[in-house]
Amino acid sequence: MTAYVCPRCHVRAPASALTWRCPHCHGPWDLDFAAAPVSLPSLSSRVNSLWRYAEALPLATEIPHVTLGEGRTPVVPLTERVSAKLDFLMPTSSFKDRGAVMLAELARRLGPRTVIADSSGNAGTAIAAYGARAGLDCAVYVPEGTSPKKLEQIRAHGARVVVVAGDREETARAARAAADAPDVMYASHAYNPHFLHGTKTYVYELWEDLGGRLPDSLVLPVGNGTLLLGAALAVEELYGHGLVESRPALVAVQAEAVSPLAAAFHAGADEPAGPAESRPTLAEGIAISAPPRAAQILRAVRLSGGTFHTVTDDQVRTAQLDLARRGLYVEPTAAVCWAAVRAAPDRPGTTVVPLCGAGTKTGLAGAGTAEGRRA
Repeated sequence: MTAYVCPRCHVRAPASALTWRCPHCHGPWDLDFAAAPVSLPSLSSRVNSLWRYAEALPLATEIPHVTLGEGRTPVVPLTERVSAKLDFLMPTSSFKDRGAVMLAELARRLGPRTVIADSSGNAGTAIAAYGARAGLDCAVYVPEGTSPKKLEQIRAHGARVVVVAGDREETARAARAAADAPDVMYASHAYNPHFLHGTKTYVYELWEDLGGRLPDSLVLPVGNGTLLLGAALAVEELYGHGLVESRPALVAVQAEAVSPLAAAFHAGADEPAGPAESRPTLAEGIAISAPPRAAQILRAVRLSGGTFHTVTDDQVRTAQLDLARRGLYVEPTAAVCWAAVRAAPDRPGTTVVPLCGAGTKTGLAGAGTAEGRRA
């Protein structure tokens, strides 16, 4: 296995260790891993999951891997220039499967006594499912008010649910405290860089399906930023290997109610001044007031020539209804990118938005209102 390295302190640790963060600055690890170029012509004969991009993935040397057939989600047009990638069609109905399969494979090799995750629902569901596939003991910490449908799914996979009396940040703190116990692996989608190397397959699939090209911009939801940072990794690898001619702009979207990164970006800051106020929002999946990788996210967006947008709950609700009427039933968080594109329709070139989570996980925003009932 490759090594962990702290991007701030340059401290290193073996990836076989259960140390989940830098012992000096307490920040998240990066992975000292050099992807090899992927041969586009060879892909047609490969396994139909994200493990097909073996040259670009850590942990790909051993076969077989943990898998539920994740990846290879379709891309469908929404307008002449905007398409949607349907990651809600993944095995657990969210894009988090891309990273969870990597963490489960890592845990299978390390053999910890238990695996701990914290989540507002989707990441916990994915860790529970892939943990079950790998035969792991799992506990998932969730904030009070988490969707009952998501809790049901986590429990069905055999994971223990620990409900924390508090918000998303308090839940993360409780999970981190538990993760410091001996022989425990913290399967954190925010802290463990293997997760990012899973989410980067989102862009590798676009590159493959577009015949060796990428769209002009990628509009991506940002809470902890795992999909955006994975996308940035893939873009740099593909560009660095000469497999694409240009880099797409990374356009990040946050909920207006909880938008510390958007505020920092537009203020020209390298990272947020402090945790944002945690206010209720329909986009609960990205309501992260203090993202551990904030500086990395801001840097990635700036280097790509991208920007940040925020969307209101009303815009999210309208976008979710609009997608449903196009045959695409997604949860409110999954509608934020389409909401942002609808609010700024004049962006030049081609764009892809991810539809990250299925509507069956939460239901329709405002379902108890007259508008929701009419939908």
